[in-house]
Amino acid sequence: MASVTSLTASVHQRLADALSAALPEAGSADPLLRRSDRADFQANGILALAKKAKANPRELATQVVDRVESGDVIKDIEVSGPGFLNITITDRAIVGNLADRYADGDRLGVPLAEHPGTTVIDYAQPNVAKEMHVGHLRSAVIGDAVVQILEFTGESVVRRHHIGDWGTQFGMLIQYLIEHPHELDHKGGEVSGEEAMSNLNRLYKAARSHFDSDEEFKTRARRRVVDLQAGEPETLAMWQKFVDESKIYFYSVFDKLDMEIRDADVVGESGYNAMLDETCRLLEESGVAVRSDGALCVFFDDVKGPDGNPVPLIVKKSDGGYGYAATDLSAIRDRVFNLKADSLIYVVDARQSLHFKMVFETARRAGWLNDDVKAHQLAFGTVLGKDGKPFKTREGETIRLVDLLDEAIERATAVVREKAEKVGLSEQEIEENGRYVGIGAVKYADLSTSAVRDYKFDLDQMVSLNGDTSVYLQYAYARIRSIFGKAGDRTPLAHPELELAPAERALGLHLDRFGETLDEVAAEYAPHKLAAYLYQLASLYTTFYDQCPVIKPAPAQEVAENRLFLCDLTARTLHQGMSLLGIRTPERL
Repeated sequence: MASVTSLTASVHQRLADALSAALPEAGSADPLLRRSDRADFQANGILALAKKAKANPRELATQVVDRVESGDVIKDIEVSGPGFLNITITDRAIVGNLADRYADGDRLGVPLAEHPGTTVIDYAQPNVAKEMHVGHLRSAVIGDAVVQILEFTGESVVRRHHIGDWGTQFGMLIQYLIEHPHELDHKGGEVSGEEAMSNLNRLYKAARSHFDSDEEFKTRARRRVVDLQAGEPETLAMWQKFVDESKIYFYSVFDKLDMEIRDADVVGESGYNAMLDETCRLLEESGVAVRSDGALCVFFDDVKGPDGNPVPLIVKKSDGGYGYAATDLSAIRDRVFNLKADSLIYVVDARQSLHFKMVFETARRAGWLNDDVKAHQLAFGTVLGKDGKPFKTREGETIRLVDLLDEAIERATAVVREKAEKVGLSEQEIEENGRYVGIGAVKYADLSTSAVRDYKFDLDQMVSLNGDTSVYLQYAYARIRSIFGKAGDRTPLAHPELELAPAERALGLHLDRFGETLDEVAAEYAPHKLAAYLYQLASLYTTFYDQCPVIKPAPAQEVAENRLFLCDLTARTLHQGMSLLGIRTPERL
């Protein structure tokens, strides 16, 4: 594996060296390099440095230009305006750099992080015995993309699915199952996810109606909660049945989402039960938590209710029960001390921001989080309907996630079918591609929006071939792959000696930015920046394809080979980038 220095980094280094030579007292100064419309790059850092050194910015810029080592990378550098530098790269440097990336296989010359650590990502957190709805979509999709991106950079990633598998509602469910022992039996062998959920729904409704109408059952159900918390064997065995039935359902939904969920990664609220008591003791002994009206609480100067009184984080209730805070704080202890994590990421709804702010601050006061071990809530906004209101059915019900995914697949399959005859797809390929396009459309619509913003769920727009959609990117990829069927004996080959057309240069410079983009995406946990990069890549490729003939009319042999090389590298970058977002790129569409 060979990491490739980007052109931006090469130019940056040459300018920084020239700046240090022209203005030694500035030390290692930043030339503030960015992409520009006027040239390939513009450097804006000289103005601030000149001001600091009380020098004339244009004169300083001219001195820097005189000291820049050009030739192999920099073709032209000129002073513009009050002291900006406009820099143009040589065509040879662009093609040579891309050839190095091309030679590096799937990694495309992207270096691994210099100091990788261990990150625990808490995402995709459904509740046992409850249907997954549209609100569960974002945590799963965003979390999965961040996992893939961080692993690609070399980070050691531990996945955690903190499922809701504990609490008072289980008393009612377990008691009902004990009294109706065959309700979750699988008579005909294996059941599908849909059947498992339907079993749980049926049981939940029956238990609820019993609980609401029968006082004696209500008493027995409440006693059963005590047995569950005490770990009584029969009660735990029945509880496990609910967890197992729910997992059949969860895994079927994640499978439809084309996401890998491993059993070992599912550690629900119950996984931290044995730690709750010690967590509370450590917080109380260290003075981080104090008793208030019988409850164990943590107070904060900046968290007050509408009445102006402090709102505490309640770790243990006055009746001895534990709240979410005790579980979340125990999970932090486990992740920091047992899993040895130095970063904790929680992909959780923005509406829980205050809770996590208080939990993280409590852990910091207790010394479990510090400058070396950080926690971050990757907060996400709400999924809205076309009307801009929270997405619900006409009856005002929350929309089932499975229904949403099925409809996306159905719409996408229709889009694929329309073009299938032209490409010669079999019925099996139409169905498979329909699945990839439908699920890809849902994921991309989510991931192309900054996580913290709300977004509108509009299937018509999502499966459109025009605009910023995954279908547009998938078709761009498939179109490039189809070129190679028509290329005859011509093969992709880099020719650094050739002069590039403007559309080739623009595509080449963008391809070179893949590694830098991933750096930024991984540092900020911002998959939407990768989506934006890929959309721009597909757009630049479309312009290149329109302006630079690859097959017809046939260009000279070397030009054709160089263009095929650009096509192939674009396809590989699209494929790798989409894969990091959890989206498939079919070879034929």
